Amino acid sequence: MKIIRFNSKKLEKIYNRGFSRSKRVEEKVRQIIDDVRTCGDEAVLKYTRKFDQVKMTVKQLRVAQTELSGAYQNISPDFVANLKIIIENINRFYRKTIKKSWKISAGDGLILGENYHPLEKVGIYIPAGTAPLVSTVYMSVLPAKIAGVKNIVLISPPDKNGYINPHILVVADLLKVDEIYRVGGAQGVAALAYGTKTIPKVDKIVGPGNMYVSEAKRQVFGQVDIDMIAGPTELVIIANRFSDPKYIIADLKAQGEHSGGLAILITNSKSLAKEVRSQLLNVNGFIILTQNLAQAVEITNKIAPEHLEIMVKNPRKLVKDIKNAGAIFLGPFSPTAVGDYVAGPSHVLPTNGTARFFSGLSVCDFIKSSHIISYSKKALENIKGPLEKVAAIEGLSQHLDSVKVRFE
Repeated sequence: MKIIRFNSKKLEKIYNRGFSRSKRVEEKVRQIIDDVRTCGDEAVLKYTRKFDQVKMTVKQLRVAQTELSGAYQNISPDFVANLKIIIENINRFYRKTIKKSWKISAGDGLILGENYHPLEKVGIYIPAGTAPLVSTVYMSVLPAKIAGVKNIVLISPPDKNGYINPHILVVADLLKVDEIYRVGGAQGVAALAYGTKTIPKVDKIVGPGNMYVSEAKRQVFGQVDIDMIAGPTELVIIANRFSDPKYIIADLKAQGEHSGGLAILITNSKSLAKEVRSQLLNVNGFIILTQNLAQAVEITNKIAPEHLEIMVKNPRKLVKDIKNAGAIFLGPFSPTAVGDYVAGPSHVLPTNGTARFFSGLSVCDFIKSSHIISYSKKALENIKGPLEKVAAIEGLSQHLDSVKVRFE
């Protein structure tokens, strides 16, 4: 890890990092999506053979109940008990965020409001390449369940023997996921977006993936909704001379376990910077040396990291000024790992600086609203003057007539 100063031009590259798009990947994904849209299950099976080296029939795409039941035999006995603790943590957090329909009466028979409805059908993508993301199952499914989504479809790429990791299956089964399919990649995203004879079309696709999955989500957006386009994971730690270097080094090393993960320490302590650098020469990231903690906050807001750990003596004093971060971890005993696995808030978070305008996955991502507008004749008469002025400016005379006719 290199040490750079707060005024270094190298910071601009970190601030302006974004999603790199390959024309080759873009075109390849477009071909896969078009093929799945045209040929359905046949194309899904073809690309599963090509990319996952698994030959299947159409009937084998969906995971059968017997396989779900058998998965329990291939996990440790205490897994379910521990999982139930985690599920309660997540439920407790998200039950506080449920939105309720509302209305107001503004007098003279005018009523305004919003009706909230959950999405009907949601697709969850669970990667299973270098590591099966078991935690992403409950971190994605539970907010959707609490929102009231009626049908949840999970897809995950099969291993070389055609199976999905048993822990993924057990979690999905315990959370009563409606349908599970052994398919991944751009072909899986396309199947969820357009539907095939076997795999249903959904309203929204959530979940991380590799560059092909991310590109596929980008291309199908509009046909369906998506949560976000996820990039490599990120961690920023703000620390000073009161911070314990052992904790910082451990957390930055943990970040280094992720392929392409970015690890950044921001500190005003030269001795801390040197100590951390001496232990983490091969970790992908930077140590940014500032003059004070106010500069550290300013730089953090420009970086807009996915994860932020504040390890100073009084972290709550700084957190009020943090505007851009996916998840914020306060104090020496709140490592990012607790957010990844057990705390409660989803670990599906904005990356690549998109925390400037995106939030972490929540119940709200699975709910849509309809505005309610109800006018009496008296209420319409009260607002007729301003309406006529705007309609006249825009030159939409029929809009104006549609109001006037109600008073003839």
